[in-house]
Amino acid sequence: MPEISVIVPVYQAEKYLKACVESVLHQTFSDWEMLLVDDGCTDGSPAICDACAAGDDRIRVFHKEKNEGVSKARNLGLAEARSPYIAFLDVDDRYEPQCLETLWNLRERAGADSAGCAHWNLWPDGREEAELLLPPAVYDEQGIRKGIVLPLLGERLRQPVFNGFIWRFLYSTEIIRKVGITFEGAYLEDELFLMEYFCNARRLAVTDQPLYRYLFNPASATHKYMKDFRKVFCRYMERKEELAARYQLESECPQWRENTNWAGLLIAVGNEFAKGNPKTLRERQKAVEALCAEPDMARAIATLKPEGLNSNKRLVADLVRKKHFFLLAQMYRLKNRI
Repeated sequence: MPEISVIVPVYQAEKYLKACVESVLHQTFSDWEMLLVDDGCTDGSPAICDACAAGDDRIRVFHKEKNEGVSKARNLGLAEARSPYIAFLDVDDRYEPQCLETLWNLRERAGADSAGCAHWNLWPDGREEAELLLPPAVYDEQGIRKGIVLPLLGERLRQPVFNGFIWRFLYSTEIIRKVGITFEGAYLEDELFLMEYFCNARRLAVTDQPLYRYLFNPASATHKYMKDFRKVFCRYMERKEELAARYQLESECPQWRENTNWAGLLIAVGNEFAKGNPKTLRERQKAVEALCAEPDMARAIATLKPEGLNSNKRLVADLVRKKHFFLLAQMYRLKNRI
């Protein structure tokens, strides 16, 4: 039985797939299995997956007949994983050669159930920047709650926001299966997975070494117009409510709803004025007005003034708070050339 299962959802990824797989093949830690989940690809990805598996028996491939999204692909990987520890890798990203070995040894030395690392942010123009997960240390339950769970619950505005990147960690399969933690949806699913997992983790070892190479991909789903964003966000809030109640988080972050709704509102405004939206500028403006008038959003706007935003989001928040929706629409018209 391998020690680490690396789960990789694959969709229309023939451009990136070989390099992604090679970054695992070149690991200094060899006791792994790689689960490539073909999520109904129609390009050359399925054949590349099969060729990779034919070349190394540590690679297993699962072909799905139709595309069902990244969450179901990851859930299939979780169900099929044979290792006591799990890592995630996005198909357009890479591991540094020492990634798995460093995380494994870090966890072993600390007697921890989980390990985490810093990562590299990569931009298409060639820029690279390291981003810390947390200061290097071994965190107990209280430290995990303070450093990860509560920031994911309610500190979603002040910069720098704690990013819910699931691929920065080595996870205990036992914890995931005992609690029944899975992914749901195509957006913000990683934040909820991390919240629930780290409500159950007992000890986390963290290094400041950047061991993962994250490509900022403008073509990814995260950066496209989402027609059903409001529906997705409502379900996200429902699940967050469930977790806050189950793990008794409310008292430690009493304004988490307002904070999270403000964060969602700022995302929703940007999404409404994204280039892929077929609505007219006037229709978009009215949609934003209607969103701000919804009870949960209106309560957040009335009771919480966002602090710590970057200059662009601060301007959007100010226009929303003052109900200057026409000016907001014109600003986005110029910015996005609508």
